[in-house]
Amino acid sequence: MASKDLLVYLNGEILPIDEAKVPVMDRGFLFGDGVYEVIPVYGGKPLRLKEHLRRLDQSLAAIRIQSPLTHTEWAAIFDRLISGAVDQQIYLQVTRGAATKRDHAFPVGIPATVFVMCTPIAPIPLNGIKAITVDDIRWDRCNIKAITLLANILLRQDAVDQGAAEAILVRDGQVLEGAASNILIVSGGKIITPPKSHTILPGITRDLVLELAHSLNIPTEERHLDVAELKNAEEIWVTSSTREILAIVELDGKPISGGVPGKVWKTLQSAYQDYKQAARFP
Repeated sequence: MASKDLLVYLNGEILPIDEAKVPVMDRGFLFGDGVYEVIPVYGGKPLRLKEHLRRLDQSLAAIRIQSPLTHTEWAAIFDRLISGAVDQQIYLQVTRGAATKRDHAFPVGIPATVFVMCTPIAPIPLNGIKAITVDDIRWDRCNIKAITLLANILLRQDAVDQGAAEAILVRDGQVLEGAASNILIVSGGKIITPPKSHTILPGITRDLVLELAHSLNIPTEERHLDVAELKNAEEIWVTSSTREILAIVELDGKPISGGVPGKVWKTLQSAYQDYKQAARFP
């Protein structure tokens, strides 16, 4: 779909994206005062919709914005924007709204700004990606899916500048997550991932991968990881809603799993694709 033909939702209206306008006094524009969510769509059906909307509610509550829509109302908007059965992604964003003056304090009595669009998902590299480790420079509430992503952007660009696709964030010697993903490793045949906390985003795909591993009787563990364990792992993966499960085959210039996706990744990748297919045809 050409961008000029893309229809989006903005504050109660469905309109062409070129006609969607937000006031310059919107707090999302001035302060990054808002949250977002990304939901994959397969066969015309949002995947793990309940879990994504629950995370949206948690992010809104954390920054003290009352949810502007019910889950049923969100789903109705998505149904209007999803086009055909191709793989797509829903992007939604809620800001505190447009105030009459620029002031750090919360304005009173203004409606939230609500924006939704649905676009195709980019092809996923199945041969693995390169990554680098970097010091985490983000704030202390990474469990909120906030639109203030400048630190993530800078860290991801560091990776791109070095010919890599992702930056793995390290704070006080502990591996946390990717700049735009969660991280899992395979060590001793066990899948290990950092525990949920305020330092990482609670990933919907991360949780699904753990569920699938349990169904396959592959042992899992949620615990802290240090850099040495990361670099000595048998396999390293990153997960996100639109990139699914990506194998890291090179970290900081050194090959992982012989420079190819590992056998445990192949098992989980197959299970994930089966799960997607079942979602297309429930």
